[in-house]
Amino acid sequence: MAESWDGNLEIGSPSDDSYHFERLYLEPTYDAFICPLTKQVMRDPVTIESGQTFEREAIEKWFNECKASRRNPVCPLTQRELRTTELNPSIALRNTIEEWNARNEAAQLDMARRTLSLGSAETDILRVLHTLEHLCQKSSSNTRVIRNAELIPMIIDMLKSTSRRVRRKALETLRAVVVDDTENKEIMAEGDTVRTIVKFLSHEQSKEREEAVSLLFELSKSESLCEKIGSINGAILILVGMASSNSENLVTVENAEKTLENLEKCESNVRQMAENGRLRPLMGLLLEGSNETKLSMAAFLGELVLNNDLKVLVARTVGSSLINIMKHGNVQAREAALKALNQISSYEVSAKVLIREGILSPLVKDLFTIGANALPMRLKEVSATILANIVTSGNDFDSVSFGPDHQTLVSEDIIHNFLHLISNTGPAIECKLLQVLVGLTSSPTSVISVVSAIKSSGAIISLVQFIEAPQKDLRVASIKLLQNLSPHMGQELAGCLRGTSGQLGSLIKVISENVGGIAEEQAAAIGLLADLPERDVGLTRQMLDEKLFQLVISKVEGIQQGGIRGSRFVTPYLEGLVKVLARITFVLSNEPDALALCREYNVASLFIELLKMNGLDNVQMVSAMALENLSQESKNLTRLPELPKPGFCVSIFPCLSQPPVITGLCKVHRGTCSLKETFCLLEGQAVEELVALLDHTKEKVVEASLAALASLLDDGVDIEQGVQVLCEAEGIKPILQILLEKRTENLRRRAVWAVERLLRTDDIAYEVSGDPNVSTALVDAFQHADYRTRQIAERALKHVDKIPNFSGVFPNMG
Repeated sequence: MAESWDGNLEIGSPSDDSYHFERLYLEPTYDAFICPLTKQVMRDPVTIESGQTFEREAIEKWFNECKASRRNPVCPLTQRELRTTELNPSIALRNTIEEWNARNEAAQLDMARRTLSLGSAETDILRVLHTLEHLCQKSSSNTRVIRNAELIPMIIDMLKSTSRRVRRKALETLRAVVVDDTENKEIMAEGDTVRTIVKFLSHEQSKEREEAVSLLFELSKSESLCEKIGSINGAILILVGMASSNSENLVTVENAEKTLENLEKCESNVRQMAENGRLRPLMGLLLEGSNETKLSMAAFLGELVLNNDLKVLVARTVGSSLINIMKHGNVQAREAALKALNQISSYEVSAKVLIREGILSPLVKDLFTIGANALPMRLKEVSATILANIVTSGNDFDSVSFGPDHQTLVSEDIIHNFLHLISNTGPAIECKLLQVLVGLTSSPTSVISVVSAIKSSGAIISLVQFIEAPQKDLRVASIKLLQNLSPHMGQELAGCLRGTSGQLGSLIKVISENVGGIAEEQAAAIGLLADLPERDVGLTRQMLDEKLFQLVISKVEGIQQGGIRGSRFVTPYLEGLVKVLARITFVLSNEPDALALCREYNVASLFIELLKMNGLDNVQMVSAMALENLSQESKNLTRLPELPKPGFCVSIFPCLSQPPVITGLCKVHRGTCSLKETFCLLEGQAVEELVALLDHTKEKVVEASLAALASLLDDGVDIEQGVQVLCEAEGIKPILQILLEKRTENLRRRAVWAVERLLRTDDIAYEVSGDPNVSTALVDAFQHADYRTRQIAERALKHVDKIPNFSGVFPNMG
């Protein structure tokens, strides 16, 4: 007698009790039931010519192999050659086996019910679960039998077992129970069963995760269960993570992916997937769904927070469709499309995709259309926001044409329309349109066209008035726009700010705010003032009256001392402060109040400290320029010594006189100097700091530093002593190096001037005359520089005897 078909399960050795329990309920397997070839219980027994009975499929395979090997068919048991391969069904045996199977399965189900309902041993539970799984795999009708035996809830209860092996086997068995059985799936949908299965997705044991995903995949084939699975918090998020995981095994990843594909049948699941970064299902519905579905998906897309990569993906996949809805849909559809486009246009790469898809023409049309076909104002605001996003993408908008007239965003009539809307709509749209102009004026190519249109429209006055707007966003946008315009419309802006209209005061108020850090508005406000013409005396006078410079000094000192916290705007804010403060040095000779302020606050010392701010090139450059201006005033401010009047004897006998000895005089300016009162660079280590900057990598910093040092060699000072000061500060060699490098024409011009002054000192002229490189550089300047520099180079070459000096040969004929 053969063993029971499930007698060799590899689930551990059963206990003695379980062994007797099994034998009590299961009939033995009779030898006649077993196929000699497969050693398994037969399902379709057939008898051959030799009288032996086999499983139909097995004996057919045997005969085929005989034929393939060109052998006559023989009986597998007797090896007797057969005259025929005819197969005769053994109906009686088949019926007997079926009855035996039915009795056995009934006994097994009864055993399963008893085992799962009692506190049975782990091995018994595992054996029963394996048996039930085998029954389902053997015949799909057995899933109905198991359902009718009310075993499914018992199997589900095993998911809460403390045994990891039992939980895993229960998941595996449930998967077999629900395959192709809708009613069993519906039972699984009851209660918290699906929630319990989902919990296994985040389980530490990978095998349990694998079985849970496989089971969910089977359940997700039911549309009603798709909604159930999606409704469980975190289910879709975990599945999305598993489907894109590189650490899970391939089968788990594939099952997670297939489960998600099934869950896409439910729109609420599609929304959840989109929220968790899986956007393709949503985009598929947006492209191919019904009009109602497209509207729903577009509206939801507008509410999502997308990372930049997803914005690009959406723009490339459905950007064209969204633009089409925006152009041709009803108001509700256009609103949904606009909100979605607003979301994806906020990244420069995706914005460029939308430009290629043709978004500019309908956007501009929406903004400019009035009357019955016009968008509601709230949607025009969204259109303006999208356009503001688009223009920050870095595109060259003076070459991107649109519409039937092939206009661009910087065409004069387009800019005029923008300016008209800015003056005739509410603050929200005004703000967005100002941001559009900010974007267009941020480009060096398109700013010229915008400036031209603003000048032709005379709109600068109305734009300046927004500085006083109560809405912060509107105020910030206007200040940033004016800052972009100031290098091109400095005189016009200065004219608007001068006077009693109050805009300058509003800017100063913004700059003075203490908001815990440096805000963008403050950096833009000081940047605007910094770019205005520095020699506009009237504006500087008003700044003095408004006490702007005292405010600037306090803010600079606050940053130096760490009293003002840093932010991403602290550098442009400090650069603007320094540039605004430097403008006071341009009016010292005309404004006594400016001179008094520079003395009172020791401005020269402050600029020397700013020279030390390595890494802030613009601060160093502007500080050097300011020190040049201050130093130029030193020769006018130094107090020359008062010589005592000669006595009576000296007046009669001049030979008795001796020049008075006066100590403490500045050797360059020949008078009494100080850094605070006369701005003399010999004080406060200014010369050393400026010399150090001659080796800077930025030409503008080098040029400004050289210009400041050159003030010590200027007419009106003791040039020989100035040379001595530079020599002591080791500044001669860097100046000569600048001449040799010839980095820019401006630097060469300044270097030639300074070298000519240095060569007036014989010792330096003698030493330089032996350096062919310096001579070559001077000859090059003499031949190729501008007229004035050629003249100076000629004098320098005479100092080193490279050009003969004819002044001694031809006496003055006058």
